[in-house]
Amino acid sequence: MLSTETIYFVIFTSGLAVGFGHCIGMCGPIVASLSLNLKGRSVLVPHLLYNAGRITTYGLLGGVMGATGSFTLVTAKIASLQKIVLVSAGIIIIVMGLAMAGWLPLGSIFGDHYNPEGLLSRGFRKLSKAKSTATYYPLGMLLGLLPCGPVYTALIAAARAGMEVESAIKGSLMGSGLMLSFGLGTVPSLLLVAKLADLGWLRRRDMIYKISSVLMIMVGIYFVIKAIRY
Repeated sequence: MLSTETIYFVIFTSGLAVGFGHCIGMCGPIVASLSLNLKGRSVLVPHLLYNAGRITTYGLLGGVMGATGSFTLVTAKIASLQKIVLVSAGIIIIVMGLAMAGWLPLGSIFGDHYNPEGLLSRGFRKLSKAKSTATYYPLGMLLGLLPCGPVYTALIAAARAGMEVESAIKGSLMGSGLMLSFGLGTVPSLLLVAKLADLGWLRRRDMIYKISSVLMIMVGIYFVIKAIRY
């Protein structure tokens, strides 16, 4: 049976694989445009701030999902539907993982959707014009809200993990920790995307993406087994 520490590691590794698969395709152009906007200035600090902002958003969302999972556990106990709720959450993670890999016809969920007139797009255009390095942190927080299938899957895992604890506070901390781990896993790819863009192995990012999908499916299976044995 996987320990809590192992779940954190699996979520982090999943984020790492997603980063070199999905994030390069979806966020790579954004990162490149931010670099061009710096016009010769150092890119390290601005991009660290951008990623810190993005991870902050993930952590906040994970905290909400974890607390929700804890509340759902209490409700499930009252309704005598605990195992059904727990198993269902695990199955959803498995299905999302299968869809993320393209093994189920739900690929549109994980498409790179972009609405040029949407609130996020308008906010991005406004913040990206600013010359101050400090604006990269709120910019990252804003873009952390971009529609992203792998993030949705990780958030479901955070909600399910929240069901393992008895209080909303502990559930929130658990969910936040898992999403922070996931976000940290995506950082290396976005920091290195410009330098690694021409390397041939990045053309195989679909395979790397499938690895992260398998990791998420493992998490879902673990949750189902644990719920049944609960």
